[in-house]
Amino acid sequence: QVQLVESGGGLVQPGGSLRLSCAASTSISNIYSNAWYRQASGKQRELVAAITSGSGINYADSVKGRFTISRDNAKTTMYLQMNSLKPEDTAVYYCNIVRFNGLNKQGYWGQGTQVTVSS
Repeated sequence: QVQLVESGGGLVQPGGSLRLSCAASTSISNIYSNAWYRQASGKQRELVAAITSGSGINYADSVKGRFTISRDNAKTTMYLQMNSLKPEDTAVYYCNIVRFNGLNKQGYWGQGTQVTVSS
C-alpha cells in the first residue's frame, strides 16, 4: 500500500517561508498528477498547486507568485516552497498523487501537515 509522508509544516510569522515535502513509501508508476491541497478550519479543501501531465503547472490565484510546486524525476517526492506567507495561508496542507490505473485514475493522500502563519 502506498503511503505519502509529509513534513515541513509549522508556525511561521507573516512574511516568512516554509518548505513542505511529501515522499511516497514506494515507487508509483504512470503518475498523472502531483498536487498540494489545503483545508482551513471550517472551510472546504482547496487546490493550491498541481503538476499535471499534459497541462503543466497550475496555482490557485491566492498563491501565485508566492508558492512554487516541484517534484523529483521519479515524481514520487514533491515539494511546496511557500514564501511571503500570510495569515490566510493557515491551514492543514495535504499532498496528493494521482496515477493512471488502466482506464481509471487512482489517488493517494498524505496525512496532512499543519501550517500556521501568525505573529
